[in-house]
Order: sequence, then C-alpha cells, then structure tokens
Amino acid sequence: MVHIRKVKKSEEALLHNLMQFYIYEFSKYIPEIKLESDCTYKPFDLNRYWEEETHHAYFICLEAEVIGFALIESDEKINTVLEFFVLASYQGKGFGKTAARKLFKAFEGYWNVSQIEKNQPAQAFWRNIISDITKGEMEEVHENRVYVQKFHTSSIV
Repeated sequence: MVHIRKVKKSEEALLHNLMQFYIYEFSKYIPEIKLESDCTYKPFDLNRYWEEETHHAYFICLEAEVIGFALIESDEKINTVLEFFVLASYQGKGFGKTAARKLFKAFEGYWNVSQIEKNQPAQAFWRNIISDITKGEMEEVHENRVYVQKFHTSSIV
C-alpha cells in the first residue's frame, strides 16, 4: 500500500540521496545541470523544510520501502507542489497518483502544480491526475516556458 510520511530532520541525508536520482532525471530537460567535482549533483538547500511551518517534505512509500518524495509549500492562500518524484521502476503503476491524492487531501484548498515545458511526461501525469480528481475543474496557464495547473481540492470526489 502506498502512503506518504513526513521526512524527519534526522533523515535529511536520505532525502538528499534520493534527490540525486531526481536531479539526474531532470538533467535531460535542463542541460545546464552538471555533476559537481565529487561526481554528485549539487544538493538542494532543505533547511526551510525543518525550520518553516509552510514547507513540508514527504517520503512516498510502498509499504516500508521509500520509492519517492514530495516537497510541498503550504500557506493560508495556496498549496504548491515544489518537487515530486517517483523512482523510474515504480512509475506508471499508479503509485505517484495515489501519493498525489494523499497530498491533496492532506492540504485542503487551492493548489498550483507546475512543470517545465520540456518535461512532457510530468505534464501528462499532472494533467491526468488533476483532471481525474477534480472532474476537469482546473485552469492551466502557460508562461515563461512553464505550465501551471490551478485547482481547488473542494472539487475532489
């Protein structure tokens, strides 16, 4: 069974390790992403996920196994998926959709989900899940080479 669980500060190194796969996958869309001199990708600054109430880091788990992560920003007005990743061997099996649904239910309200123009698989994933859960009640904008889906979780069935 797929579930999400908060990443603890003590698990930050594990999240950084998992994010290396995410950055690697993303590098095919952004050629400027390069390995550092130690042959790893530059780590994200995750401090705000432990220090600010508006930022939330989750592991996506299949039973006890970590298969992905989600980084969420949530304030009084809007929730935003900042980063979302499921390992390649678990993609296309509904695990990401289940995790996304759980995130949308955990943070009621308005949402923005964005994808860069070149990442067509992500666009298809998010359009499909959002359209499905909102019965098509979403708006999509395209500007500065980014697609953004805007919706409210009140329309989730």
